[in-house]
Amino acid sequence: MALSSTRRVGACRSREAPQRAGDGAARPDWPGPVEAHGTGAGPRLYDRPVNYELFMGEALAEAQLAQDEGEPPCAAVAVVDEAMVARARDRVRETGDPTAHAVMGAIREAARRLGRERLADVTIFTTIEPCPMCVGALLQADIETLVFAAPDLANGAAGGAVQLAQSAGLPRRLRVVSGIRREEVEELRSRVVVRATSNGRPTAS
Repeated sequence: MALSSTRRVGACRSREAPQRAGDGAARPDWPGPVEAHGTGAGPRLYDRPVNYELFMGEALAEAQLAQDEGEPPCAAVAVVDEAMVARARDRVRETGDPTAHAVMGAIREAARRLGRERLADVTIFTTIEPCPMCVGALLQADIETLVFAAPDLANGAAGGAVQLAQSAGLPRRLRVVSGIRREEVEELRSRVVVRATSNGRPTAS
C-alpha cells in the first residue's frame, strides 16, 4: 500500500542522520544481532536511541491487514530518520507473485519514493525475519539496518535458518536488531491455522 506522502510518525530522539554505508565494503567491527525488549526507545545504534516500538507498531498494523486478507502476518515499513517513507505487506496470494513479500515491497516503494536505488540511510522494520530473497535485496539496496520482531526458524536469513545478513563471505552486512514487539507478532502468528488444503498454505483463522 503506497503512501500519499512521506509520513512522520515518530520520535527518533535526535535528528542526527544515520551513518551511511560508505562504499559497501564488509564491516567486520559491526556488532552481531541485538536482542531488544521492553517499551519506549530501543537500544542505541548510531550513538542515539531509536523508537523501534513506534515503527514496529506501524508494521504490526499492516500485518493485521495482511492477515485479514488471508496472507501471513508479514509486513514491513521503511524509515529514514523520523520519516516513514514506505510500507508494504505480503501479497503473494493476492497477486500470484512468489516474490511479493513485504520487505521486497517496502524496498521497491522506498526506492521509488526517494528516487534512488541506494538506500543506505533507510532502516527496514519487519514483523517476521526476512527470507534469503529479501535479505539479498536488502544487501543489494545497501540498506544498513534491519529490525524484526519474530524469528523465522524455517526460512529466516538473518540467523533463524541461515545467516546471510552478516555473512563474512559477502561484501555487505546488515546491522540487525531483533525481538521488538515479538510477543504481539507471535500472537498474530498463532491465529494462523495450517489446514489440509491442496496447496498446504496456511489460512488465517
